[in-house]
Amino acid sequence: MNNYELMVIFTPVLSEEEFKAAQKKYADLVTENGGEVLHSNPWGLKSLAYPIDKKTTGLYWVMEYKAPTSFNEKLKIQLLRDESQMRHMYTALDKYAVDYNAKKRSGGKFTNEKSPV
Repeated sequence: MNNYELMVIFTPVLSEEEFKAAQKKYADLVTENGGEVLHSNPWGLKSLAYPIDKKTTGLYWVMEYKAPTSFNEKLKIQLLRDESQMRHMYTALDKYAVDYNAKKRSGGKFTNEKSPV
């Protein structure tokens, strides 16, 4: 089981219920395939850096999960079939990124490894 982070940009025309249903759909997909959702963070409506399909805004959602490596191909297929998503990206997280995300969620302080000389 490896740690991953998934970011999806959904089309801005989704209602709040449809946005939540899409989030639940992918979270359920992770758990059905032997994975575990560690954290889900809907960012909501944000401006895009460049237009996608003539849209200048999108509904952002980030999910941190743990899953077998083979699961990512199934996830990719489901994301590509979904017409409500405009872009997606999943990233493998190393132990430092996992620690950073956990500290960020808990509100812990970050220490600088280098001391000022």
